[in-house]
Amino acid sequence: MNFQKFRDSTLFRVIRKAKGFVRQVQKEVKEGKSRENLVVTLRPEGGSRGRVLFSYIIDAFLLPTGTSIPKSHTNFWQSWQMAQTFVQLGYEVDVIHWTNHNFIPKGNYAILVDVRRNLERLAPLVNEDCVKIMHIDTAHILFHNAAEANRLLALQQRRGVTLNPRRFEIPNQGIEYADYGTATGNDFVLDTFAYAKKKIFKLPSPCGVNLDWLNRDWNQCRKRFLWFSSSGLVHKGLDLALEAFREIPECHLTVCAPVEREKEFVRVYHRELYETSNIQTIGWVDIDSEKFRDIATFCGSTLHLSCSEGGAPSVKTCMHAGLVPIVSYESGIDVHDYGYSLRDCSIDNIKRVVRNIALLPPDEVEMKARAAWEYARRHYTRENFAKEYPRVIVEILSKIGSTVV
Repeated sequence: MNFQKFRDSTLFRVIRKAKGFVRQVQKEVKEGKSRENLVVTLRPEGGSRGRVLFSYIIDAFLLPTGTSIPKSHTNFWQSWQMAQTFVQLGYEVDVIHWTNHNFIPKGNYAILVDVRRNLERLAPLVNEDCVKIMHIDTAHILFHNAAEANRLLALQQRRGVTLNPRRFEIPNQGIEYADYGTATGNDFVLDTFAYAKKKIFKLPSPCGVNLDWLNRDWNQCRKRFLWFSSSGLVHKGLDLALEAFREIPECHLTVCAPVEREKEFVRVYHRELYETSNIQTIGWVDIDSEKFRDIATFCGSTLHLSCSEGGAPSVKTCMHAGLVPIVSYESGIDVHDYGYSLRDCSIDNIKRVVRNIALLPPDEVEMKARAAWEYARRHYTRENFAKEYPRVIVEILSKIGSTVV
């Protein structure tokens, strides 16, 4: 191929576009314009009734027009919808990433929203009448860290090995600087913030999937359980689940989690993960894929044994797939009479609960699964969040005497 023909080829255009993108990224990094330093401003139609500083996840605001927001975690769409709520209420919104520690406010803001450490940094820099709202998506970090440390210590005593923490964070004082809070968790989550004596409003989780009812062979499915979680495998309690299922061969566990990211965990639990006949390790699975639906079709319940959460969106997603939730109390989700909330996450108690479910009549397991599915479709949807978040914001504004047209 001569050079001119190569220049006219699709391959050349792809390479040139890729090189241009790399140069742009390098330029932005050099100039300090990485995601953590960007500001996206959203403006309402007509005049603005004030400004909002919104510190959460900026990713969805950087997508090309027409690109779907990822469903890998609820917080991508949730962040986008929260900011859009303020725009719809007539506010101009400055969006920054929650890890942007360089942004300095200029001018007055009517409202400041943050999810972690930016609230305590920015609160002294904004005008005194700015309403400060902490959005809570996890239990208080002091509780969170202590809970993971206790899980790691218990693992050390059982297996004679020390693993490093995977979910530790520097504690923040956001709720102490906030006027109000919002949270997608239950009373457990709110109780870890109760010391600050701030009014916290509960919100539903906006799950990105809304599945039709999946028909199953419930005689078999009642004995099959799904583990579906993100990273921080000891924090999430996968070690406890593996040790429990190793001792109940009549029940089956399918593990969908990014185990390949935690090599030390895999080294310690290689036998359970890959050499135990009633445990199948698949790895990370996209919730919006046929693979996820296929896996869910062969399971009856989902396990989530975390030591600290803000409302466990993964459990709520599995409820959309018609799975009975079996959760630790600290998962931060109410499962009512269709699920199981474990105050005791000892291996013996996990075995007892799993065996009891496996021995239930098939129609009873199906009834619980359908109730969980119906609850998720009523409460854990984007539509419900898009209705409830504006209601909460209007209520907060009414408490400070602000009128919303």
